[in-house]
Amino acid sequence: QVQLVESGGGLVQAGGSLRLSCAASGCTFSRYDMGWFRQAPGKEREFVAAISWSGGSTAYADSVKGRFTISRDNAKNTVYLQMNSLKPEDTAVYYCAAKPAILYDYWGQGTQVTVSS
Repeated sequence: QVQLVESGGGLVQAGGSLRLSCAASGCTFSRYDMGWFRQAPGKEREFVAAISWSGGSTAYADSVKGRFTISRDNAKNTVYLQMNSLKPEDTAVYYCAAKPAILYDYWGQGTQVTVSS
């Protein structure tokens, strides 16, 4: 059974940084594209960033481009999201997700990120 466990969330002041981690188990992690999503209170879940199975291709939402960096370590079955220059509007629960084929079929439980102004 695929399990994804996020960590690294917390409270940070605007302009600060956080690094989220997502540890995967129960799957051949190196074969899965991975993504980060977030959901703010009262809003729908939105795409943040994605990385291909090899790490050779990445994609970002316009709202985080230039501030966030997604990366992965297939030897550690872990995907990361480095978040710099954080803004209050980045406050949300952040989820990692695994895409074995076309869809993101597996999701973590989420980690809260709160950015104070």
